[in-house]
Amino acid sequence: MVNAIYRESFGSYKGNPFIEALPAVLEPAQVSKKLKGFVDCYDSDKQASSSVRGHLVSQLMNQFFHPINRHIDLEKKLSIMIREGYVGRNPDDGSLSTHLQNGYERLMSGADDAIRFPSVTSTARSLAFIGCSGSGKTTTLNKILSTYPQVIYHSKFNFTQIVYLRIDCPHDGSLKSLCLHFFRAIDQALDSNYENKYALKRHSIETLLNLMRQISNHHAIGLLVIDEIQHLSVNKSGGAEKMLNFFVTLVNTVGLPVVMVGTPKARFIFKEDLRSARRGAGFGSIFWEQMKQDRNIELSDGRLIKSEWNRFTDSLWKLQWLRKADITLTDEIRECWYDLSQGILDIVVKIFVLAQLRAIDSGLERITVKLLQKTYDEDLKPVHLMIEALRSGQVNKIEKFSDLVVPDIDKKLLRLQSLLNEKKVEFDEISEYQGHEMSIRLHRTLVNMEQNSSLLVPTVKKAIQELPNASISDLMYIVLEWLKDEKHNKTISTVGTKHSKTKTKATLIKQKDWHTLETEDLRFQFTQKDTDGLLYDHLKKSTDLIFDINDWLPKVS
Repeated sequence: MVNAIYRESFGSYKGNPFIEALPAVLEPAQVSKKLKGFVDCYDSDKQASSSVRGHLVSQLMNQFFHPINRHIDLEKKLSIMIREGYVGRNPDDGSLSTHLQNGYERLMSGADDAIRFPSVTSTARSLAFIGCSGSGKTTTLNKILSTYPQVIYHSKFNFTQIVYLRIDCPHDGSLKSLCLHFFRAIDQALDSNYENKYALKRHSIETLLNLMRQISNHHAIGLLVIDEIQHLSVNKSGGAEKMLNFFVTLVNTVGLPVVMVGTPKARFIFKEDLRSARRGAGFGSIFWEQMKQDRNIELSDGRLIKSEWNRFTDSLWKLQWLRKADITLTDEIRECWYDLSQGILDIVVKIFVLAQLRAIDSGLERITVKLLQKTYDEDLKPVHLMIEALRSGQVNKIEKFSDLVVPDIDKKLLRLQSLLNEKKVEFDEISEYQGHEMSIRLHRTLVNMEQNSSLLVPTVKKAIQELPNASISDLMYIVLEWLKDEKHNKTISTVGTKHSKTKTKATLIKQKDWHTLETEDLRFQFTQKDTDGLLYDHLKKSTDLIFDINDWLPKVS
């Protein structure tokens, strides 16, 4: 709960304390900045142990969020819905009191159309928000709603305003369960006791619904979000129709904006009843499809406008904790990534996280087409039918799998992380430096610069001990100088000894370890070709290692 701080608004919003206590209306660039989920990814962390990097990679599942146009459009619609809903419920002009008095009359009489005073015009709108599971509906809504305080206290009116309330639609489609969820959500927001006071008593459904309407005005709820609306389809007793009529009443009579969120299975709700369809689309129905695989647009002046898919994947590609990660995302990998995810954002991120964990565990230390395919085949089996349906583009097939999620994904992560934790032979810099962050970061940065001397650890410790207040850039310079001096002295002291007679032996790398070699190494490329394919064909198709004279001659002739 926050105390109301008012700022002058504009238009019909002006002079309404409920609106003027809200945060300022955001511009698109501000929305993008507020919604973006930042993940720190330092080059030095790529030198951390396998188990540490496993944890760093896994944080992408919950922390990465890259705003795209649809997120910004949804924020704008919700911003308008909240503010316009308050226009007809202003505590300063008496409209809120009218709503409260009429609600009391309906509560006492039990009649939905009962009014004591002339009814004020509702300015509320409703919105149907439909999209496949995993497309980011709930995550996006939570991100947008988090930009508002949920509860605002107005000391001037001794009034507690609830800006938004989010509840899940009951699985049985029961109105009684919906009321229970509503009162429970109010109690969580206000630390009140409405659930025990009303929901657990033997009130009739009509009484509970009237209580919900009255409490919505009593706390000036700005937006009601009903998630998982598709669960109405399992009710065989006509509850779905009653519930939809209730939503319509909330919008028309109480003036409460309602957002109904669900998967494509909920489409039937807005097709069966013209009245419900009209109210469901009061502010437009958003059918949130998967991201499209559009190409970049090149303008006449040479500037390049990236497509949403390319911007999203480029942003995610930077967040790799792999020691041999490619800086540039190739078209081949990007196309494979889309084919395996079909633009479902949740699957896009999951396959990227799981592929990195596999790359660390196997020693591959980079993401390849072959690795993405293996990750999809072995770790994402539950979504194969859904992905195939999306590839087909046939609505009847897609609707069958619209509620499908990726079960046991946490088990997959834990299994891969346990494999990483078994690598006991790795150097543990966290234990070596007793968790000292500056020492660990300095060590990893120097290793990333190929400073693998046996003197590195004692030299870093010495630098940190003697110069505790120095910056990491100064420490790097000093440690490098010290290491150079140590190597120089060691070279002088070993002149004329057996050290000078030592011959360098060629290192034999077994075929099972070829996948750990550098990308340009032909042995590594051999591991990436199809089992039955020719190495030459793979090199020509997927790399720049083959000079195609037939393609080159026409260009220079």
